[in-house]
Amino acid sequence: MISVEGLKVEFNATPLFEDVSYVINKKDRIALVGKNGAGKSTMLKILAGLQHPTAGMVSIPRECTIGYLPQVMELNDERTVMQEAELAFRHIFEMQADIKRMNQELADRTDYESADYQKLIDRFTHENDRFLMMGGTNYQAEIERTLQGLGFSRADFDRPTSEFSGGWRMRIELAKLLLRCPDVLLLDEPTNHLDIESIQWLENFLATRANAVVLVSHDRAFLNNVTTRTIEISCGRIYDYKVKYDEFVVLRKERREQQLRAYENQQKQIEDTEAFIERFRYKATKAVQVQSRIKQLEKIERIEVDEEDNSALRLKFVCSSRSGNYPVICEDVRKAYGEHVVFHDVNFTINRGEKVAFVGKNGEGKSTLVKCIMGEITDYTGKLTLGHNVQIGYFAQNQAQLLDGELTVYDTIDRVAVGDIRLKIRDILGAFMFGGEASDKKVKVLSGGERTRLAMIKLLLEPVNFLILDEPTNHLDMRSKDVLKEAIRDFDGTVIIVSHDRDFLDGLATKVYEFGGGMVKEHLGGIYDFLQKKRIENLNELQKTPSLSESPTGAKKPSAAEASQVSSGRLSYEEQKELNKRLKKLERRVADCEAEIEQIESAIAILEEKMATPEGASDMSIYEQHRKLKQQLDRVMEEWDVASTELKETRK
Repeated sequence: MISVEGLKVEFNATPLFEDVSYVINKKDRIALVGKNGAGKSTMLKILAGLQHPTAGMVSIPRECTIGYLPQVMELNDERTVMQEAELAFRHIFEMQADIKRMNQELADRTDYESADYQKLIDRFTHENDRFLMMGGTNYQAEIERTLQGLGFSRADFDRPTSEFSGGWRMRIELAKLLLRCPDVLLLDEPTNHLDIESIQWLENFLATRANAVVLVSHDRAFLNNVTTRTIEISCGRIYDYKVKYDEFVVLRKERREQQLRAYENQQKQIEDTEAFIERFRYKATKAVQVQSRIKQLEKIERIEVDEEDNSALRLKFVCSSRSGNYPVICEDVRKAYGEHVVFHDVNFTINRGEKVAFVGKNGEGKSTLVKCIMGEITDYTGKLTLGHNVQIGYFAQNQAQLLDGELTVYDTIDRVAVGDIRLKIRDILGAFMFGGEASDKKVKVLSGGERTRLAMIKLLLEPVNFLILDEPTNHLDMRSKDVLKEAIRDFDGTVIIVSHDRDFLDGLATKVYEFGGGMVKEHLGGIYDFLQKKRIENLNELQKTPSLSESPTGAKKPSAAEASQVSSGRLSYEEQKELNKRLKKLERRVADCEAEIEQIESAIAILEEKMATPEGASDMSIYEQHRKLKQQLDRVMEEWDVASTELKETRK
């Protein structure tokens, strides 16, 4: 469908990648991976036609449509959520107006026997069938289903988009993109602003209803659930694996070991050849052999080893001084916006040295309470006390976007560094993989992950004993997340982490505060203790049952039915038996729906291929079959929604 040939991109005469060639086929599910700054977002922009390569070409068929979701975008504030989502169907509205005009013309004209009148009837019939095939009569239901899948309620539909946070407005853009059903979806970190319920809905949409997908994400579970092919950008080249992410990690390790062995063998060969040349360079009797070895050396194609682990990101938050025993005390804290109460009766104490996690769905008040602690919000009621000598270092969700794009990396740090630390700026930047020419890059050309690392450096230079990190892992690659986690673990001060990343919080948090329904509940113990207690799989959806995966201790987690049996000790044996039977029945029903959806979509795809041919375009029976299949698909999708909801409620 899309062919990439000999692609090369340079920044300041330095190649980002070169001689890159691959093909994106219909129904491909591709994960684009690589370290921060490797060129993932640049590759997506080139595929979207927003950036031109230095050399090479991208061949896209004329009829192929592309949808692109960037990490950051400018959003419109003039419309409601529904009006903004309806823009995805602008082509439907134009077609509807054209059909209405033709219908009126048919009613007004009287030359019923003329060839022109017959042509108008044929065109009206064809356009009307196309309108029905494209879902012209049920686009409203499709919009509502998509918006609700991404977390919006019906009450939100008529609210202006300006009332929503940046994350929720990104969801509106994602909804518009999905509703257009492009041939190729290009998604750059789509899960950064989604909670687990929305992530699971998006996973299902991409797996069952999308065409080709190319996505960049640092959410390991999301990649494994959506993609079937992994393209890695490394050392300016690409490596194409026809497997999902976890399998790719194993194969990449094997590839790197092979590269290292080949590299070592080649280096030995080069050393031996150079030693021979040097030894016999000036001996006339060996002149022919020496020249032969020199030519042999010139022809050797040098093996490169992936840069992985060649440079290490080293993070260390230094605790400035000792704070009081209780850095934060909340007593009956309440915050409301008008009649909307965000939270109330919040009572807790955080002790010095504790590392706690704030978890819960988006919009439940996690960031709001952080801003109250920071003093950015002061119109709350109740009492919020900061302890003696508390010095806060704050990393906000949008911290990376607040950097001045016109400054260089070096100047950004130079402006905040004071005292002797100014003499070590280059060393600090090198430790954060901004060594050499990278320190002279302007902030505006940095990737999202590089900006996040730069914002972290600014935080490191502040003398603090209390870290508050609001979604610090957004835009960080998996290796950088591991390094950040280690640095937080080694920090001697107090830490509050707002995050929905279960793997990141594991081993960090010793106490969990759950936000939901206007309440903040304290849970003692680590993140897995909390998850097991709530019987959930992810932090943002606090009513899910754990999946059949391994627990942190290595023991197999119980099934849905077993989990219900354990947690519902008050039920009688017969009642529990009936509950288990109902759960299994619902699980089968959901699985059957998913299988039927896949079959219907395959049939629709076959019809659409026929409709793309001259013969098929004029065959009205194919359009009628297509319309009936679309109706059947909508019916099964609704049945799947009902069954999935019922299964979720039964598992509670």
